[in-house]
Amino acid sequence: MSDDNWPEMGEFLVCTITTVKQNGVYVELDGYDGREGFVFIGEVASGWVKNIKSYVREGQRVVAKTLKVRKDKKSVELSIKSVSEERRRDTLQKWKNKQRASQLLRIVGERSDWGEEKTQEMSELLVDTFGGLYAAFEETAIDNTALSNEGIDGEWTKVFIEIAIENIIPEFVNIRAVANIQIHGSEGIEVIRTALSAVEDCSSKSEEVEVETFYDGAPEYRIELKAPDWDIAESHWDKVESALIGNIGEEIGVVEISRV
Repeated sequence: MSDDNWPEMGEFLVCTITTVKQNGVYVELDGYDGREGFVFIGEVASGWVKNIKSYVREGQRVVAKTLKVRKDKKSVELSIKSVSEERRRDTLQKWKNKQRASQLLRIVGERSDWGEEKTQEMSELLVDTFGGLYAAFEETAIDNTALSNEGIDGEWTKVFIEIAIENIIPEFVNIRAVANIQIHGSEGIEVIRTALSAVEDCSSKSEEVEVETFYDGAPEYRIELKAPDWDIAESHWDKVESALIGNIGEEIGVVEISRV
């Protein structure tokens, strides 16, 4: 373990209580292998703590705030009472997401015949690219082109996308496409405006589907569809394509739609 691997002051940590003493508790710091922290009895709970074992127990997982880091003495002082309930839930959720993402990447590695070293290498790549391993899975579940948009390719990405969609439930998913529209006649602008309006009318408040169109420079127009899940997204995408093609028939112009 590197000597530089220390938590920051004010950082909220998931910890596991290892030893309960009369004057406080010793904890293991998640994410800082081998590092130990101490919570003085006055930082365990608000008010006077008569019997510390009424508040904590060995093996209990808690969220604590970093108060002081003494690298020379290799010690970290923490506070449990300084953590609000909202902060506790948020920190635990992030911890759970991190654990789950690591498990999912191991599955990707097994299906892709990676060894431990390769799995670690890919984990670091995804963390560097997306800011976190769970974020990589989540963004891929939202938009299955997330990896390719970042220049990440290879056969393993198909497995990664499949695992992400199967296991991560995002708040919404996205479908993006580029429509190349060319009109034969002189009324091209009005025809395109009508067609794109019909596309946006595919939005649905009841199903929480939002469809927007953007002008990227003639003859290309970008379409973005946002929906709660992939089944709803795909069903509405069929309506989007029908609306666009239905308003620009072969006698009027040519439409080519490419999902990106």
